[in-house]
Parts: sequence; structure tokens; C-alpha cells
Amino acid sequence: MLKTLSLRLRIFLFFCLLAIGGLVVSAIAMWVSYARVADPALINAFVFAEILIAFGLVAMIAGVWLLFDDNVAKPIERLSAQLRARAHAGVSTDLDLQAARYLGDLAPAAAGLAEQLAETAMSTAEAVAAETAHLAAEKQRLTALLTEIPVAMLLASPNHQIVLYDAQAAEVLAQIAHPRLNASLFDYLERGPVVEAYAKLAQTGMDVYCTLTGADGQQTYTARMKPLGDAPGYMLIFEDSVARIPPEAARPLVYDFDLLDTRGDDAFENLALSDLCFVVFDTETTGLLPHKDEIVQIGAVRVVNGKIVDGERLDMLVDPGIPIPAASTKVHKVNNQMVLGAPDIAEAGRQFHHFARDAVIVAHNAPFDMAFLRRHAKRMGVEWQHPILDTVLLSAVLFGASETHTLDALCDRLGITIPETLRHTALGDAVATAEALVRMLPMLMARDLKTFGDVISETRKHGRLLEDLN
Repeated sequence: MLKTLSLRLRIFLFFCLLAIGGLVVSAIAMWVSYARVADPALINAFVFAEILIAFGLVAMIAGVWLLFDDNVAKPIERLSAQLRARAHAGVSTDLDLQAARYLGDLAPAAAGLAEQLAETAMSTAEAVAAETAHLAAEKQRLTALLTEIPVAMLLASPNHQIVLYDAQAAEVLAQIAHPRLNASLFDYLERGPVVEAYAKLAQTGMDVYCTLTGADGQQTYTARMKPLGDAPGYMLIFEDSVARIPPEAARPLVYDFDLLDTRGDDAFENLALSDLCFVVFDTETTGLLPHKDEIVQIGAVRVVNGKIVDGERLDMLVDPGIPIPAASTKVHKVNNQMVLGAPDIAEAGRQFHHFARDAVIVAHNAPFDMAFLRRHAKRMGVEWQHPILDTVLLSAVLFGASETHTLDALCDRLGITIPETLRHTALGDAVATAEALVRMLPMLMARDLKTFGDVISETRKHGRLLEDLN
């Protein structure tokens, strides 16, 4: 039971026990003394003395606890979080030795060990650097080659999740919706023809030609489904897609071959953090009142297998339907002229809802941003039932509730720099939050919080933080 409590709470309970023990001992001592005197007239004097002792004892223990909490418990918690950030999130900021000055030689010893580990990691990184550069060059050549091939091609896992798509395939998918790694192929194509072709591929082991229909029923594609040899899944080539793709629309190759390994159908709470897809987003608004203000900008990025997916970003202005106050424009730089002709919240919300399909939505102070979206859910024609993580609460879990949990403070602790030109833009803050999430995920797993359910259980202990923020 005690193992599940935080260090500071356990220390607080220890001092409470000490206070209760002191009160019990003093009360027993007074009672024994009164019994030995055997003078009933002195009962009031003994009671008054016990009250004075009780108040003095509790005040003294409370004072010692406050000093111990500020100078020992909090520094230990902060030092632990900083060490975990260095060990698991690649943070290289110096340890705060001044805050841990009352811990004796513990902080300098921890700093020395961390420095030694950093030097070891650096030497290992240098040994790997040459091979990494070689692989990066090979990837660049492969990307350039595939981008020039005049057919659209993607790879899918056995359960029809997108594992890779090239520049041309990205344009084909974009005709239906925003391309997304690890998305279901059925978000873009009708299920029946794909399943039928895959069954034939599995039976024959040979290429299968098929005609596929877009999920919106408006496009048809002549395609070839090709086996991947010993690897699971298949390659899907759109044979007739060349004429549809403007030459200037080339995009980089996007892939994650780890997605070929099909995961089970566990309940969401039982899924490992490494198996989850996250969509990290932020909004800019006309004001700070979700019940009457409106969204003017939405920015979002996708995180798959603990990495931000390059090329999968959403950055759109939104027509709020009301004037944007000058005070709000001063913060996020979005003015009334910029949103003319932009989609309204109904269309923008639908696009973001599809972009976040089958993913965990992540935001910094998520209740604030989600309140705007949920207020217009009926207009959008969607339901916001995504699992949600809040990086404010993740910060509290990892660094302690007593720390500051603004986005700037969190990025500072994790060694993340937000360019001044991108701060208070929806996409800029979404990218910064995503980088923070990527660094916090291994820290959470190091705390033995390995499943989504584990993390949610811990964040619920700090829900009061969001109430105070909002």
C-alpha cells in the first residue's frame, strides 16, 4: 500500500504518526501523574497542561515537517525527476545542486554519476554516428528514387494498417483524407475489394490485380497487391495514379516497419504505451471562455512508436464566425483578414477528428481545448470519444505536483526549445507538446507505468491541477 504513495505523502504520514504518538504518550503520562496525585481538584490543571502540550507538540512537529518537506522531500523528488529525464529522455541540462544542498553528498554524487553516464553515452553515440550517417544517406537515396517512380505505392500490415507510403501514394490518400501512418486502409478505401484481394493473395502467394473504390465512393483505382516475401503484410500499387498527381506535390517517404508486427485486440487500457498512436494538438482562440469564444487555428502532429512522424501535420486557420479581439491577435498573431475564406469550425473539426482517428488525443491542459471542440460536436457531426492524455498531468506525475506545469516550464525541464516565432501558434505549441510527450514516454515506462491504464490511474491523482488551471 505505502509503495503506491508518493515520497512526500509518505513523509507527511510519518510526521502525522509521530504527532499522534507524541499526543498519546503525553496523555498517558498526564493520566498516570494525575492518578498518583489522587487529588480530584487538580483535574482541570492536568487537562489544561495536556492541551498546552498538545498544541506545542503539534506546532513543533508541523514546523519540522514543513522544513523537512521543503529541504529534503521536495529536493529528493526533483533530483529523481531530473536524473530520470537525463537517463531516459536524453535531457542534458545541469542538475539543480543548490536546491538539494541539504541532502549532503547525495546530489554531487548523483551529478557525478550522471556525468559519467553521459560521457559513456557520448562515446557510444560517436561510435554509432558513422553508421547512422551512412544509413541516413541510403534512406535519402531510397526516398529520392521512390519519389521519382511514377506509381503510387504503400505497404500495409496483415490487419490492413498503413506501414509505409511514398510521395505519390500520399497524394492518392489525400484525395480522401489526410495521409496517416498506422491508419486503417479502410479509412481511405472500401473494405470489400481490399479484403477479397488480400484473401486471394494469401491463397496464391502471387500478385493480385484489383479495382478499388475510395471510401467516399467517388474515386476508383486500378491497383496491384503484391506479397512481401517472408515479411508479413503486402504492397499496394496504384497503377493508374500518375495522371492524378501534380509533379510539384512530391513528399518524403513515410514509414515505420515495426508496424508490420500486428498487435492484439487488447482493451485500450491494457495496451502498452509503445503500441499507441498519439495525436498531439493545440488551438488558438478568440478568448479564454470555451462556452462563448471560438477557435481560430488548429495545429496537430502524429506520434507513432514514440516518434513524431515527419510529414503528418495539420495546420489550419479556422473562421470563428465572430470578430477576433485585438488582444487575442496580439498573442497568437491571427487576425480577421487571415481567416477570411478559411473553413468554419464544423469543417475544420471534421478534418481534425479524422486526423485523430484511432489515436490518443494529447494536449497541454486538454479540457480547455476539448471544450471548444465538444461544444460544436453536433455541427461537426462527430463524437469526441477518443482517449485523452494531458501533458500537465504527465508533468505532475513525473516531476511532482508542487512544480510549475506550464508548457514553457515543462519544455525547460526537458531541454526543449520553442522558437519565439512559433510560440503561441497552434502548430508550434503542438510540436513542442509532442516533443515533450516523446521525452516523457520512456520516463513513464521507467517508473513502471507501461500501459495506458497505468498512466491514466496515476494522472487521476493530480486532477485537481486542471481544476485550478481552468
